[in-house]
Amino acid sequence: MSRGRILIIDDDLDLQRGLGIRLNAEGYEVIGAADAVSATTVARREKPDVIILDLGLPGGDGYVVMDRLKSLLVGSIPVIVLTARDPATDRDRAKAGGAVAYFQKPVSNRALLSAIERARAGVESVRV
Repeated sequence: MSRGRILIIDDDLDLQRGLGIRLNAEGYEVIGAADAVSATTVARREKPDVIILDLGLPGGDGYVVMDRLKSLLVGSIPVIVLTARDPATDRDRAKAGGAVAYFQKPVSNRALLSAIERARAGVESVRV
């Protein structure tokens, strides 16, 4: 039985696969999208429980994706930002955009799994 569905939006397919393997091992069903354009389509179609979002994407950055999700009425899905960008410059903007957590790559399994569980439980701000 699945613990929930997670959409990973990242253009690094190796990262998507690696995270997918880790999350599958924890009982999650994982879906992927590699760009900002397909991200919103996949989110609407699949209705994941949590979204893990990179900020640097082809076709529009992660902020564009968060804005689109809100406008398409799937903005209630918790978004965890996982990016290589500097938190000093992007953390506050991600929080203002609706992210419930912000992590800089690489992230520990424990920290990410904790953020996912807290996001699924409806904790307002996990680690932003």
